[in-house]
Amino acid sequence: MAVIDRESEKALDTTRDRYGRTLNHYAASSVRARRNQAAVEAYATYLVPHAGHLLDAARHTLDELPPARHIAAWRALLDSLAAAHGEIVRILDRPAAPGSTAEREQHTAAWPHLAAWADHGCIAADLADQHYQREPELTDEERQRWTKMAQATQRRGELDLIESWYAADGRRITLAYLVEDDTSTVIALVGDPDAPGWDVIGHYPDEYAAGQALPRAVPPGVLRPDASRFNRPEPAPEVSLQELLQDVVEARAAGDVSEALLSATQQGYDAGPMVRLQELLHTAGQFANALETVQGRQVAARLHALDRQLDFLTREVHSAAEDLGATVTVLPPHRTPSPQFTNAAVRPALNTTPPSGPAVAAVTGAARHH
Repeated sequence: MAVIDRESEKALDTTRDRYGRTLNHYAASSVRARRNQAAVEAYATYLVPHAGHLLDAARHTLDELPPARHIAAWRALLDSLAAAHGEIVRILDRPAAPGSTAEREQHTAAWPHLAAWADHGCIAADLADQHYQREPELTDEERQRWTKMAQATQRRGELDLIESWYAADGRRITLAYLVEDDTSTVIALVGDPDAPGWDVIGHYPDEYAAGQALPRAVPPGVLRPDASRFNRPEPAPEVSLQELLQDVVEARAAGDVSEALLSATQQGYDAGPMVRLQELLHTAGQFANALETVQGRQVAARLHALDRQLDFLTREVHSAAEDLGATVTVLPPHRTPSPQFTNAAVRPALNTTPPSGPAVAAVTGAARHH
């Protein structure tokens, strides 16, 4: 599906103008029809024979996992994938005539269900292959000793975090390098490393050994549950900052520069780059906050503060653009363009004869006289 989606997006780009607006709607419709057909055929070949067994295995795994906040949501997701599979099979069982309008309508109806499997089928596959295991337990004395060592290293600013993931029971596990007396050890800790209360649950000679001993990672969450990589909405028209900058460089009237600034601060469906940047900061702040960590909340607060500052800046730029447009002025004529070629030697025409030089004898005599 990733290959099919990438190829269709390349083809759709040829149907749009430089701002992202679709110009050739018929060609775009044909591209989507080919995408839908390819996805239906791929699903029929690779998933139809196995989807039921995959979902059964994933459900069986869920029954064996310890209780956690995400278990109920995973069950609902598997039910949704089962319903999508049923709709796709129902369409495949009643195929319309090849190449007909009815077949295209069937494939269009199947696409949202195919996209759901493309987006979330990996979670079902991961669950089907998930075998929950706990890490070997440290004694209370070992746990306290390693935790104190790690906390002392962190206070010195020398605890080097490597990676983190969530185990099936909902615990956040983080790997880090602990350096003591020129010896580097990989430790695993549970909890938020930036908050009090975390503990070391294991120490290992290297990352591979840690990965073999510790519980496997489960699929990470999503910021918005309705977001889809494979079923994105039509992109809104967008003017790039680079193009607006070039408009200003080439402008000769204040109104032209005013229009460029107004485009950068435009609100709504076809919002300008400054507004899009504000949306990016706001959404990134939501993501950082959703991490549910101390550092994530700190970064979220910074991003939200920048979001507010950018909102003020956007309104100021918009106001300045209106004031500039109201001047109804042009650049003074003494700001003349610079010629690209200066002091160029005048070359004779190609069909003219170059002037003859002085006679050789005269030149020789003059030289001797001199």
